[in-house]
Amino acid sequence: MTRALAPLALMLLGGTTLPGAAMAQSHNSNAPIDFAANAIELQDRANRAVLSGGVNIRQANMTLTADRVTVAYTGQVIGGSPQVSRLDASGGVTLVRPDQRARAQYGVYDLNRRVVTMLGGVSLTQGTNTVTGGRLSINLDTGRAVIDGSAVGGGAAGAAADNGVTRQSGRVTGRFTVPSRQ
Repeated sequence: MTRALAPLALMLLGGTTLPGAAMAQSHNSNAPIDFAANAIELQDRANRAVLSGGVNIRQANMTLTADRVTVAYTGQVIGGSPQVSRLDASGGVTLVRPDQRARAQYGVYDLNRRVVTMLGGVSLTQGTNTVTGGRLSINLDTGRAVIDGSAVGGGAAGAAADNGVTRQSGRVTGRFTVPSRQ
């Protein structure tokens, strides 16, 4: 098996797993989280903030963009900043890591569990390899990514995806590239 296919080659029942080797390094989930947005609404009594309009969130080498993100925090303030426990993103959610790009309709970053879950028309691209499905879960400590065919907003069966790969509700689909032979 070629090195280009190795990250996407392991297929498991109920989902596709991208092994830890596919993720060059684990994510530093202890790094501070920086954000930019067109507007912010603070809801202190509920321990949350709602960011809207071109939201861009960065933590270490990972960037999350969306139309809207609700930030839940614990109420504990350290160094003048609230301690964030969860980010809920919606609307054109994109997660970019050094070697991967994931897109979906919704995303949840659970900072306590160090897991990102993306839902609805998920597309995960690494190099020229792309896998699509209904739900993606990435463990930021281990780098393990699992895609399953959950049809949460995944679109109609047989709908063409942006990358030319056909999506089928309830199924994981993808395309592997083949190295040129000389």
